[in-house]
Amino acid sequence: MRTYRKPARISRAAIVLIGACLAGCATYHAKPLPEQASSASSLSQLRGYDAAVQPLDMAAVERLVLLNNPDLKTQRARHELAQAQRRQDTVLPNPVVGASAGYLLSGVGDATAWTASISQDITSLITLKPRREAAKAAADEVDAGLLWEQWQTLGKARLLVIDLVQIDRQMALQQQALDVLAQRESRIISAVGAGNVERVTAAPDLAAAADARATLNDLQRRRLDSQQQLAALMGLKPDVVVPLASPLPPANLDAASIREQADTISRRRPDMVALQLGYRAQDASLRAAVLAQFPPLSIGYNASQDNSRVRNGGPAVQFSLPIFDRNQGNVGIASASRDQLHQEYTTRLATSRDEVDALLTQYAQLDTQRQAMLPAADDAQHVAAQAQRASQNGLIDLRTHADLQVAAINRQMALIATEQAMLEQQAALDLLVGRDMPTSLDQDVIAP
Repeated sequence: MRTYRKPARISRAAIVLIGACLAGCATYHAKPLPEQASSASSLSQLRGYDAAVQPLDMAAVERLVLLNNPDLKTQRARHELAQAQRRQDTVLPNPVVGASAGYLLSGVGDATAWTASISQDITSLITLKPRREAAKAAADEVDAGLLWEQWQTLGKARLLVIDLVQIDRQMALQQQALDVLAQRESRIISAVGAGNVERVTAAPDLAAAADARATLNDLQRRRLDSQQQLAALMGLKPDVVVPLASPLPPANLDAASIREQADTISRRRPDMVALQLGYRAQDASLRAAVLAQFPPLSIGYNASQDNSRVRNGGPAVQFSLPIFDRNQGNVGIASASRDQLHQEYTTRLATSRDEVDALLTQYAQLDTQRQAMLPAADDAQHVAAQAQRASQNGLIDLRTHADLQVAAINRQMALIATEQAMLEQQAALDLLVGRDMPTSLDQDVIAP
C-alpha cells in the first residue's frame, strides 16, 4: 500500500506546484485593429463638453483639448509601458534548478544515478538597489515628459485661440475697409465708363480696392487654417467650427513675478524635472554598472547519487574570471550617458532663463509701441468721424472720405496686431516658467 500511495502524494504535490506556477502566468487575448476610425463630428461628442458653456472661453478650450487630444490619448499609453518596464527592471532572476538522471546500462551498479542542483545569481542582489532607483526615476521621467507634452499642447491651443479671436476682429475691420473702397471703386468704374475719368488716373484707387480684397482673403485663409488646427487639437473633424468667446482679456504681464518664477524653473517646469529624473536614473545605472563589474557570482546547492547508491551533496559556487570582460564597456556607456544628460540639463537651464529674459524684453517693447499707437488710433477715428459728417454734407469728395476711413481702420488693425503679439508673448512666458498650467505629478516628482 505504501508503494502505491507514495507516488500518488508525489503526483498530487506536483499538480499543486504546477497549478500554482500557472496561476501567476499571463494569458494572451487577441486585440484586432479596427477597420475604420474617425474623429468627432460635433462638440457634443467630446468628453467633458458642457452645452451650457457657449461660446467657449480659454479655460473651456483647454479642458476639452486636455481630455480629447488624440496625441495625448496615445501618449498616455507610454505611462503604462513605463510602469511595466519599471516592474520588469526590478524583478530578481529566478533560482536556477537543474536535474539529470543516469540510467544503468552496464557495470556493477544496481541503481539509477541522478544529480540535482539549485542556485541563485548573487550579482543581481548586489545591484538590486541601484537598479530599482534607476527604474523608478526612469518611470517618473516618462511621466514628467508626458506632462510637459500636455503643457506644450495646451500652449499651442492658447495661441490658436488668441489667433482666431484677433483674426475675427481684424476681418471685421477689413470688411469695413473693403466696403468703403468697393463703394468708391464702383463709382470710379461708372465714371470711367462714362468717359468722365481717365482709367490711368483712377488706377491707384482701383488697386487699393484690389489690395483690400487680397488682405481679406489672406485673413480668411489664415483663419481657416487656425480653425482646423484647433479642431485637430480637440479631436474634431476639420469642418467643425469651435465658437470662441470674444474679446479676450487684455495682456497683463507682471514682469517681476515672471522673473521670480523663472528662478525656480528647475523645480517647476516638467521638462526640467524630466531631465533631472533622467540624470538620476542614469546615475543609478552607473552605480549598478560599477557594482556589476565584479565577477558574476552564483551560490547554490548540489546533490547527486551514483549507480552504486553513494550520495553526496554540498554548497556550490560559480563565478566568471574577469580576464576579458570586466563590464568596462557598460560602465563607460553609463558614464558617458550621465555626462551627456548633465550637459543637456545645464544648457537647457541657461537657455530657458535667456528665453524668459528675451521674451520679457520683447513684451516691454510691444507695450511701449502700443502706448504710442493708442493716441494716433484715437485721432484717426476722430478724423474719420469728422470726414463722415463732411461727406454727408458734401464738403469733401468720396476719395478723401474713403482714404480717411481706411487710414483709421488700418491703425485699428495695427493696434490689434500689436495686442495679439503681446497676448502671444504672455502665453509663451507662462509656458516657459510653468505658470497657470495643470499638473498631475506628485510633489516629490515635480520638485525633487
